[in-house]
Amino acid sequence: MATKNMNMMKTYITIICTFILHGSCYCQQDSQYTQYMYNTANVNPAYAGSRGTLTAFLLHRNQWVGLDGAPVTNNFTVNSPLGDSNFGIGVSFTNDKIGPTSENEISADLAYFIQISENYKLSLGLKGTANLFNLDVNKLTIYDPLDPQFQNVDTEFSPNVGAGLYLFSENTYVGLSVPNFFESYRYNDNNVAITKEKIHFYFIAGHVFELNPNLKFKPALMTKVVEGSPLQADITANFLLFDKLTLGAAYRWDAAVSGLAGFQISDSWFIGYGYDMETTRLVNYNSGTHEIFLRYEIFKNNGKITTPRFF
Repeated sequence: MATKNMNMMKTYITIICTFILHGSCYCQQDSQYTQYMYNTANVNPAYAGSRGTLTAFLLHRNQWVGLDGAPVTNNFTVNSPLGDSNFGIGVSFTNDKIGPTSENEISADLAYFIQISENYKLSLGLKGTANLFNLDVNKLTIYDPLDPQFQNVDTEFSPNVGAGLYLFSENTYVGLSVPNFFESYRYNDNNVAITKEKIHFYFIAGHVFELNPNLKFKPALMTKVVEGSPLQADITANFLLFDKLTLGAAYRWDAAVSGLAGFQISDSWFIGYGYDMETTRLVNYNSGTHEIFLRYEIFKNNGKITTPRFF
């Protein structure tokens, strides 16, 4: 198995280097999340502050365990309403490691809430992002070590902006967003770009059905559209039992199936875990994907905790 993994990784590197040597690039996608409904701020800035309380979220994702160079993602997010105003704010930090590359991203979100009916609010969001991208050439097998394309490869900085819409009530949400409006080229010298960050379009939706006082059902959907890549659709079904235990399953179109579990430890603490198993031939080269998160919320002393929204 180790030999297969190494050969597969070498194949990927060879393909990437071939693109580089021919003046092309390969496209990089945004971080992948299975439990997206618990921290929508990662893809939609209009989510910031929508829960009505200060929320801190910490996530670790280890993708395709056993495959050398597979993605590893760490994310920390804090968001909150801004006092008694109609504004929400948030900040997030994400670290992605994929093969020889490492990417650090810091984002700031600003949301404005409009009460459009008795039950629904519409949130308008803006996102500003600073991205630091690094390629460790020492982890590459380079045919010609003196190739100038691999000399003096420093950390690349690229700023970006994004926006989103988020319509929500206590039981329903629908969102549309573009986290980054501008395409980014890494190590671009007019002839060669090692990677290219393309524009991502996200659509999310979900609803909570109260089947009985002790059982709630929430289907959710997230679709991602990127030029040059297949449409990605995540369909998730979660059940909440006794406002404490969450169990569910998910399907990522033509990619993976997932099992999800979560537990409301206290009014403030919630922990969740997800496991993905590939439905593609990649399943032969890894033992699955693990994703775990911890969420902490601070509630106002005079505020009552509403039925858990999942989102």
